[in-house]
Amino acid sequence: MPELLHDLIHKQANITPNAIALLFKNEVFTYSDLKHQIEQASQKLLRLNTLPGERVAVYLPKIPETVFSIFGTAHAGGVFVPVNPLLKPTQVSYILKDCNVRTLITSSDRLKLLESTLIDCHDLRSIILIDEREIPEGLLPQVTITRWNTPPTETNTKTYTTRRIDTDMAAILYTSGSTGNPKGVILSHKNMLTGASSVASYLKNTATDRLLAVLPFSFDYGLSQLTTAFSVGASVVLMDYLLPRDVIKAAVRFKITGLAAVPPLWNQLAELEWPNESQSSIRYLTNTGGAMPVATTQKLVRSLPSTEIFLMYGLTEAFRSTYLPPEQVAIRPESMGKAIPNAEVLVLREDGSECAPGEPGELVHRGSLVSMGYWNDPAKTAERFKPIPSKHSEIPLTEIAVWSGDQVKKDEEGFLYFISRKDEMIKTSGYRVSPTEVEEVLYNSGLIKEAVALGITHPLLGQAILLLVTADPECNEQPLIKYCQKELPNFMLPKKIIFVDTLPRNQNGKIDRKTLAAEFKDIFQESSS
Repeated sequence: MPELLHDLIHKQANITPNAIALLFKNEVFTYSDLKHQIEQASQKLLRLNTLPGERVAVYLPKIPETVFSIFGTAHAGGVFVPVNPLLKPTQVSYILKDCNVRTLITSSDRLKLLESTLIDCHDLRSIILIDEREIPEGLLPQVTITRWNTPPTETNTKTYTTRRIDTDMAAILYTSGSTGNPKGVILSHKNMLTGASSVASYLKNTATDRLLAVLPFSFDYGLSQLTTAFSVGASVVLMDYLLPRDVIKAAVRFKITGLAAVPPLWNQLAELEWPNESQSSIRYLTNTGGAMPVATTQKLVRSLPSTEIFLMYGLTEAFRSTYLPPEQVAIRPESMGKAIPNAEVLVLREDGSECAPGEPGELVHRGSLVSMGYWNDPAKTAERFKPIPSKHSEIPLTEIAVWSGDQVKKDEEGFLYFISRKDEMIKTSGYRVSPTEVEEVLYNSGLIKEAVALGITHPLLGQAILLLVTADPECNEQPLIKYCQKELPNFMLPKKIIFVDTLPRNQNGKIDRKTLAAEFKDIFQESSS
């Protein structure tokens, strides 16, 4: 078994060097090509004196250079930080500052967008641009800017000599919580390799598979499309789609066998016609990022009768946690399934004791997929990563598990069912959105007095963001919408803004989110009917 993440590529390049590893539009890369590109990317970083454990941010769309950068960083001994390409400059700069990024790999047009916010990124010392477009002279004078295609030189080329093992950190993925800014989840090589092996085992992936990567690599399951495929020598097709129909066209063109998406996209795809070519090639579909509506699952079953559907649940802090086997989808379509291979998922009371069947409790995940905590945040790490009672009192060391914050229950057969979140985090379009992060953007506008962002059930998005604000009488919706569009990515934009005279408080003086959520719980159902 490979020991480090980039060993996946080296192993397959030695076994099947001419097998196709990566496809993008009309470009094709074999495993031998991919190995070469990753080694080249590694040398670029080493020439910039990248040290073991230093963070390298990748702020690019889903293109081959993104893959080369991710695995090349691992090869060089760095820690890759994939940044969602939909994020706005202030959000990108927050991530760069929060995890002390030393090197940024991006494009010239994205660099120009980031220019004013990068000045505050004091740890940033190198930028690699993947294109040859001109940039203004004197741009970020404190930073060394190099080009991806700069010819290698023999001088100053470093080699990695420090021994690394699979429990060393390899990546930091940023995920939003219920309060404040996003948190950086630290993943080890072992976390990702174990996850790849586990998922590939129950999806029965082989070298004959071809996966369509439509999810962002900043999302743990989007990154999993790469690691899972490469672990078995399969192929991955990179795609940033504009319209849902483009996904189906790509599935036909590239003879896709496996397709992963989040519920909002599945809701759209379920309404479209799937041609016979896709019906014959697609072996399985997987869902994550929220519960798949039963009606959507049923439509997909009718459209793709020979395709297996895997319903999954996971959290970035522990990668995947559960899956529902395809044969159970018709029997218990609302279930999250059971634990994936090499993981144990428990339903526990607050005192750590196990819940009885039908009794609500917190989902707790234990095993080698549990991540290394939140970057530079011991307080939040202590809240989520906590000891779990040992089944054997003779074991002296305490095991740490991930306490998910999700309320679930299990039936008599051990199948799990989602109930609710313990916090107010919003799950929309497959993304986890911090309400506080949205609210802080509104407060920065100077246009409102108070704001509260709520996640309200929506028929297509899972949840949609409802924004309730108090403001001066002359304030109206239009300037708020324009400000949000400027400062927030599309998935964080409020679906509706309502002006209110006051916002209710609880006994502690805090805004009573539960009362507001109950009051407006049907607002998107009403508007869609």
